[in-house]
Amino acid sequence: MKDQKPKVIVTRRLPAIVENRMKELFDVELNENDIPMSAKELAVAMGKADILVPTISDTIDSKLLARAGENLRLIASYGAGFDHIDVQTARQRGILVSNTPGVLTDDTADMTLALMLGVMRRFQEGASLIQKKSWDGWSPSAMLGTRLGGKRLGILGMGRIGSAVATRAKAFGMEVCAWSENLNLTHANEIGVLPMSKEDLLKNSDIISIHLVLGDRYKNLITKKELGMMKKTAFLINTSRGLIINENDLVEALKDEKIAGVGLDVYDKEPLPQDHKLRFLPNALLLPHIGYVTAENYSKFYSQMIENLESCLKNKPLRVIS
Repeated sequence: MKDQKPKVIVTRRLPAIVENRMKELFDVELNENDIPMSAKELAVAMGKADILVPTISDTIDSKLLARAGENLRLIASYGAGFDHIDVQTARQRGILVSNTPGVLTDDTADMTLALMLGVMRRFQEGASLIQKKSWDGWSPSAMLGTRLGGKRLGILGMGRIGSAVATRAKAFGMEVCAWSENLNLTHANEIGVLPMSKEDLLKNSDIISIHLVLGDRYKNLITKKELGMMKKTAFLINTSRGLIINENDLVEALKDEKIAGVGLDVYDKEPLPQDHKLRFLPNALLLPHIGYVTAENYSKFYSQMIENLESCLKNKPLRVIS
């Protein structure tokens, strides 16, 4: 690399402490207005950067990669997911792609349990009563919820986060079963999780929580068919990726009370459109993609991201996606 500082382009604003550290190390170009870059703006950035630091909302596809400059060495994503980047095409063009895996696990698992509690104990409806000043006082028949203890949790995807959710669920007194295409039976047995086929899990679980890495085989994994297998008293939780659930089918299942409720932190399109039908359903608890958004977590994964940048420049790259 040249003697001058490498050119690093960051597509969205980061915490000041992170930006200041990057300015010390690199020739940094920030997106000052913090408006998501268009495909054209991303192409310009990739044409002049040595390193690009995108977010999960920046789609780096084969068309953009074809316009990358000869100096682009690394696309340094932060967070665990990397389905927004065409890693195979990047690799073919000699561009490394890195991420910050593992640091999201505990916070996302915590949020998963919070969504379970929230939708099953009707937090959103209760908070709305208070905010709208329409609560008339305690009533023995009002706001009847469902407890977690004694229920069966079905986990789709038993990686780091799925395993962390299982451990937390056991502490709540839940029975836990799981399905994954590559389920490690030894690991499942060690943490007290019952392996189960996907169909049996859908049919027999009281709560289903999704923790799969998005890929073509998992897009629309949950459709009208799968929702129809679930108990009418069952709840669906998703802190993974929105595209795993067919949202139109989900809306119909909720409206028709085919399932009891849903807790979501991710969506097909983000931000969720203002007129999206999910916004108006009382049995849908919706959060704005904040599963891993904690000060403690951000400190870890921004530190890892900067480590990834520095290690690449030393020709000793860390956390490269293979």
